[in-house]
Amino acid sequence: VIIRTPFPFPRFISIWSYNKLEYLDSILNGFGITFQPVNILFCFMGVFLGTMIGVLPGIGPSGTISILLPLTFKISPVTSIILLSGIYYGAQYGGSTTSILVNIPGEASSVVTCLDGYQMARKGRAGPALGIAAFGSFIAGTFSVIGLMFLSQPLSKFALLFGPPEYFSLIVLGITFITYLAQKSMAKALITACFGFLLSFVGMDMITGKSRYTFGIPILSDGVGILPLVMGLFGVAEVFKNLDALETRTVFKTKLRGLLPTRQDWKDSGRPIVRGTLLG
Repeated sequence: VIIRTPFPFPRFISIWSYNKLEYLDSILNGFGITFQPVNILFCFMGVFLGTMIGVLPGIGPSGTISILLPLTFKISPVTSIILLSGIYYGAQYGGSTTSILVNIPGEASSVVTCLDGYQMARKGRAGPALGIAAFGSFIAGTFSVIGLMFLSQPLSKFALLFGPPEYFSLIVLGITFITYLAQKSMAKALITACFGFLLSFVGMDMITGKSRYTFGIPILSDGVGILPLVMGLFGVAEVFKNLDALETRTVFKTKLRGLLPTRQDWKDSGRPIVRGTLLG
């Protein structure tokens, strides 16, 4: 199958150029290894530990894997990869727990969960919010892994076609989205875009290798991290908002019950799950 890329220059990529029978045989062999009881046990352990540590804000999947990496020193390479994969998926879901309960994203991909999940928790529906987040993550993650198994080779060829013109077009597209979404105040949208550009300048220049706007702080050599940025944007802002309010405060309490989503929850969340699965 020959597919032409949607770029303004004639480039072609060849897809499915490998032996399909050999490829399917490798997949079946992988399933046979994965479903061994010892590997399933280590996968469960990885998901359990990853979820526990992923609940802590600021650590994220990469930090969780770094902390638990010594667990893989005495086991086989295949089992180690399965364990680390379970830790990664568990940490990814664990970040949504803090997003829903305390409005602080555990890692960058849980930022959007704060918008609706925390509001559901304030209405006493923290259980269904956590449940639908778990089911949505499982459905999207499963389809993504299956899609990646069959599309990894053509996607890698497609990614290699990206150069400076394509990245520049993506940046222009991002700025266009900012101006489109901020229909009420264009000045605020442009100020936000300029502030984002200033943050992107911090770090080491990829062309010259010189540090820019690091002010002698070594940790800024890699630029401003997205995780501290979103935690400050959501978590610290929530703290300042509560400190600024002068009215009498009451401690917000809720019980985690009804983790299984109802039929209405599935009806309301079905389309967003499908849309998020395809986009992801």
